[in-house]
Amino acid sequence: MKILVTNDDGIFSSGIYALWEVAKEFGDVTIVAPNTQKSAVGHGITISNPLYVREIERENECKGFAVSGTPADCVKIGIKSILPSRPPDLILSGINIGSNLGNNIIYSGTVAAAVEGAVVGIQSIALSIDSYNPTSFETSKAVVRKMIKFVMNNKIPSGTILNVNVPYCEVEDLKGYKITMQGNQYFNDQFDKRIDPRGRPYYWMTGEMIDNDKTIEYDGLAVSAGYVSITPINFKMTNVGFMKKLKKVMIE
Repeated sequence: MKILVTNDDGIFSSGIYALWEVAKEFGDVTIVAPNTQKSAVGHGITISNPLYVREIERENECKGFAVSGTPADCVKIGIKSILPSRPPDLILSGINIGSNLGNNIIYSGTVAAAVEGAVVGIQSIALSIDSYNPTSFETSKAVVRKMIKFVMNNKIPSGTILNVNVPYCEVEDLKGYKITMQGNQYFNDQFDKRIDPRGRPYYWMTGEMIDNDKTIEYDGLAVSAGYVSITPINFKMTNVGFMKKLKKVMIE
């Protein structure tokens, strides 16, 4: 397989290195990722500035391309310029530090990178770990292996990605896998007003995660209960159910 690996935490993150370690077991891997942290940039792309790309090398012959843009930029330039002779068979985005669940996926650069791949017909998976300070990726790596084997034997529908979130636990403590719906979890943000050393006010986002879902059929509760959450997501945004009423009100 030809595999494109990307993320939104930056090319030097521990998560992308763990993802590369597994992906190279299955084929030819090319890393194309942001040169710095780009979390929560959503599906933004760079149109008013040039994109700079430089080759980097990490330990154990882990090499890749650091891009000055967003995760979606990385997928675009990876397909069109870095791998122009043959597009990848699979795009893996992650392993993100911190889960991407519920309403919060709309902000996720990790998910956006996978969606960008799906837009052009490439099977794509977003992978995240439910921890902001993981010391081990062994459970996540086992999940990645399972997901790669899945796409080798099955076809994700065109325009759909798999959003995979892994609880932070030992492999033996993993409860199993749940095919889930996108839940309603959200970050209830507040803005803490502070004063800098020069007397100027600034604001720092604070807040807490809210999850009012009641069943592990939703992604957030499945992960908190110890299951890997796998949610098939597409981004056709038309509210078909509302179209008939809207036509009636607006046209008649």
